[in-house]
Amino acid sequence: MTADQKIARLKIALDDVEPKVERWIVVPLRIRLDRLHEVLQAAMGWTNSHLWEIRIRNLGWGPADPDNLFGDGPLDARKTTLQQALTQTGAKRFTYLYDFGDGWSHTVKLDRFETLPAGIDATFLAYAKGPCPPEDCGGPFGYADLVQAYTDPADESHHDALDILGTRFNPIADPTTDRYDAIQRVVGRWARKPRKSR
Repeated sequence: MTADQKIARLKIALDDVEPKVERWIVVPLRIRLDRLHEVLQAAMGWTNSHLWEIRIRNLGWGPADPDNLFGDGPLDARKTTLQQALTQTGAKRFTYLYDFGDGWSHTVKLDRFETLPAGIDATFLAYAKGPCPPEDCGGPFGYADLVQAYTDPADESHHDALDILGTRFNPIADPTTDRYDAIQRVVGRWARKPRKSR
């Protein structure tokens, strides 16, 4: 019999972006930080094509770097769980950084802890608000300019903004279903494959 599992409900807000882009996710406390990164990517709608770091107080975790001989880079996210990181730092909120060039910063707040009965999927999106900005658009300020140009047909960059955002762009859209499905695809990749009989 499998034991009940402790989970965390997290609220993620993309900093310095209007209209607000927010996500509420549920993850097991035992999730490794590299997998939490994958869930955050899927929840937001990013393409996982840039560097990233989970920053809790004065500690940072990110991708393993074999060239980091002096230990001055982020810690290996594969070797720490969310529960270990929260216990080690005593924090109830942290920062998720994505694409150091564009500088997307997300504030992640621990909403609450819960226990789920065994057998229930413990990694899912509870709610999403606002579409994810496009990759490589210049960060929060570049995105603000893009949305401004999109909404103003007289703006000289209006047609470029239409090309980038598409004619159906809605800055207050509800992407819950798409983001929920994206997280389920990520979780599905982690499932153990049955062994082939010899």
